[in-house]
Amino acid sequence: MSDTAIRPYRVEIPQAALDDLADRLRRTSWPGELPGVGAAYGASTDRVRALVTYWAEKFDWRAVEARLNAHPQFVTTIDGEDIHFLHVRSSRPDATPLVLTHGWPGSVVEYLDVIAPLTAPTDPDAPAFHLVIPSLPGFGFSGPTRSAGWNRHRTARAWATLMARLGYDRYGAVGNDAGSMVAPELGRLDPEHVLGVHVTQLFSFPSGDPAEFAGLSDADQAALAHLQWFYENKFSFNQVHSQQPQTLAFALADSPVGLLAWNGQLFDESLDPDFVLAHVAIYWFTGTAASAMRFYWEDAHATDQPTGPTTAPTALAMFPGDFQSIRRFAERDHGNIVRWTAYRTDVEGRGDVGGHYAAHQATEVLVDDVRQFFAALR
Repeated sequence: MSDTAIRPYRVEIPQAALDDLADRLRRTSWPGELPGVGAAYGASTDRVRALVTYWAEKFDWRAVEARLNAHPQFVTTIDGEDIHFLHVRSSRPDATPLVLTHGWPGSVVEYLDVIAPLTAPTDPDAPAFHLVIPSLPGFGFSGPTRSAGWNRHRTARAWATLMARLGYDRYGAVGNDAGSMVAPELGRLDPEHVLGVHVTQLFSFPSGDPAEFAGLSDADQAALAHLQWFYENKFSFNQVHSQQPQTLAFALADSPVGLLAWNGQLFDESLDPDFVLAHVAIYWFTGTAASAMRFYWEDAHATDQPTGPTTAPTALAMFPGDFQSIRRFAERDHGNIVRWTAYRTDVEGRGDVGGHYAAHQATEVLVDDVRQFFAALR
């Protein structure tokens, strides 16, 4: 079989692996914790214990498998690495291909809720899409990476190869979290094929020039304050991943509860436990805690970073409670932002749309935003 072959794939975790996990959860050694401190020192024992109890007693991994296996999945080799992806084609002849990229500590599960409304909209006048949803190299069912250098740029090159291999000449790129870094790079390096880029964050930061802060709106000032808070209280994961991921990997590869606590720190407490544990379980069963963290190290040490702004038509759908992008900074890095939507907590009576995992938490709102953006590009 050639390296370019596309091989069918099914998620089938052996029962022995589930039994081993159950045994490890039963034998957890819990750390000490000062009374009454909550999450002041990091992940709280109360929250982690509640999730572990749910994992051991109620979480149904086989249901996650069944949900994944309800969609066509494949693996192909690109640049020496196995790449797993869901490939769900619409029945509509006018459907537009999209590649959707998740982040850390997420997985392809991030996008399961959008598959039906994007591929088979109930409104015949609504745009339809063919969806390609890959597991990032070194994440989940793509398996641990076997080579160094898998940063956002190399991943974008792999996605261009993947879409070409699938026969898509023109396609859009959608991303969240790390996917919001990969998608713009894909638009940069494959401009003759990428229609546009739709992301939920534009990670552009102050350059250090004091003039950048002059005349910022109250909303932008609040976004800066939120960024400062995140840096001071939640940014340790980025520092460790960017500097010493392998040191932490020994603990995460050996303890499912350690993996849950570390990855779970970036899952908001409002998220349902089944969603949180589906992601954590995928990292555990595939042994990709170490290789996923290396993505940050590779990105921080990248020597192949292009200069200048991206030029693909770009859309931002920004949700409350998530990273708040600042347009002045974003336009420095992205030269063709054609749609910028900052959603409020309540959108047209549809309820809370806040959160980092918009495809799960605000499915209808995100789907509408994707439809409107790509419809305008056709």
